[in-house]
Amino acid sequence: MSNSSIHPTAIIEDGAKIGQGVSIGPYSIVGPNVILHDNVTLKGHVVVDGYTEIGEGTVIYSFASIGSAPQDLKYTGEPSKLIIGQRNTIREHVTMNPGTKDGGMETRVGDDCLFMMASHVAHDCHVGNRVILANNATLAGHVHVGDFVIIGGLAAVHQFVRIGDHAIIGGMSGVESDVIPYGRVKGERAFLAGLNLVGLERRGFDKASIRNLQRAFNQLFGDEGTLDERIEGVANDYSDDETILKIVGFAKAKTKFPLCQPPKKSA
Repeated sequence: MSNSSIHPTAIIEDGAKIGQGVSIGPYSIVGPNVILHDNVTLKGHVVVDGYTEIGEGTVIYSFASIGSAPQDLKYTGEPSKLIIGQRNTIREHVTMNPGTKDGGMETRVGDDCLFMMASHVAHDCHVGNRVILANNATLAGHVHVGDFVIIGGLAAVHQFVRIGDHAIIGGMSGVESDVIPYGRVKGERAFLAGLNLVGLERRGFDKASIRNLQRAFNQLFGDEGTLDERIEGVANDYSDDETILKIVGFAKAKTKFPLCQPPKKSA
């Protein structure tokens, strides 16, 4: 705990591992199986419990509850883990739970993410890098979220759903289907509204790449043939485009839920 600053009202239980330059504010509690790497900051009234590891430079704000038992009736106390990467910002009242024996025993959060006030990461979720969850956004259990995803305020993602890289979820959306990489989703029962064009431009995708993505998108969600046939058509037509092949790979790796699609056209 060299060079660390721990407020005298904080409780650090025996067994906790505290790196250098860690700051732990008043009335915070750190459990016996917690690992805080260098330069982690816990503001006042933060609770970190369970088999939780928090990466270097992460900042956690007041009243966050990190690593408490999963909200799953099947959980029986197994020593599952919550692993949080580096340089994350976790704001007030955020909750994150460890994994369960039915989900690989691990919840994992990447690097450089922002979790705004009262957002929730449930058991067995895997969250990528540079992800943003806005206020009160909720991930149910076993959700997989790719890199650079933005999930709007009050949005809720159904358990086991996958969200691909660079996708954006509109506020107050209920996401019940897998969202392709680069997709833009919105609606009370969310539908695919197009590509995340603004996000792609902000992240440096050139105009030619975006035009190709739009063509592939139109082909993938067109009217001709079945979805499986259209997936194969896009794979063949854009076999040298790694950006589009990421969508193809995602679409082929079907799990419990179908792909989120555009609304059907009225007759």
